[in-house]
Formats: sequence, structure tokens, C-alpha cells
Amino acid sequence: MKSFSQKNKGFTLIELLVVIAIIGILAGIVLVSLGGARTSARDARRQSDIRQIVTAQELYYNDNSAYVAGAAMPTAIGTYLATVPKDPGTGTPVYQWEDNSASTGDYCVFALLEQGKATNVIPAFLGGPGGVTKKADLDANDNNAVDAAEVTLAACE
Repeated sequence: MKSFSQKNKGFTLIELLVVIAIIGILAGIVLVSLGGARTSARDARRQSDIRQIVTAQELYYNDNSAYVAGAAMPTAIGTYLATVPKDPGTGTPVYQWEDNSASTGDYCVFALLEQGKATNVIPAFLGGPGGVTKKADLDANDNNAVDAAEVTLAACE
């Protein structure tokens, strides 16, 4: 028979619930703070991919005296880039290619970035014969969209 003077060892139900609630709150805070890190990581990947495309284009140009041309993003750039990288995000923003089928001496590829995006400001990373550049705002007419007139072959030089 148990004696009432003897205390039970262990935690009460309330103590366990309080600890579980605290752990849940801390986990929620950590997950929310990781959202910005994921965005930065996707943008860094986009910049790296654009640099790879630019490097492959330059290598192709050295051998062929012309850049890969076309109305749409090429699926490969010679043997220098067997598969053109895909956007790491959900598909929007996607890598975009300016039609250079009329000029094999020029090209423009760019990625819209997530970080720094605000109303009427669309940050992008552009690549062309002049190398790569980060442009703060592609939305010149403030309609929250990138229009054909806002990105040209000349914009990537």
C-alpha cells in the first residue's frame, strides 16, 4: 500500500504541456525566420545560373564567332552547357531570353529576383556580351510587370 507522505517522481501533465507549447512557439519563430534565407538562396542560385549561361555563351562565341541565337531560351549551349539551368523557385520568376535571332552578335538573358521586390520595383540579374549586372528596377513604367520595351538586347550590354 502506498503511503501519502511519499511523493511521486515525474512530471505533471501541465508541466509537459507547457514545455511542448514553448517548443512549438520556438519552432514557429525559427521557421518564419528561415523564409528570408530561402529567398536569398534562390536568388543566389539564379545569379549563378545566369553567370553559367553567360560563360557558356562566351565560350561558344570564341569557337563559332557568334552567340547561340533564337527567339526562345536555348535548351543547351553547344557542348559548354549541356542543359540550361531551370529556375529554382516555383516557376515564377523564370529565366527569360530576349529574341536575338536577327543578331548573332548579341544576346540577353535575365532572371527576376525575389529579394527587394516591392510595388513598381522589379529587381533583376541580367547577362549579355558585357557580362552580368544587377539592375535595381526593370519596371520603368511602374505597372508591376516587365514589358517587352523595358528589356532589350541593349539593356544587357
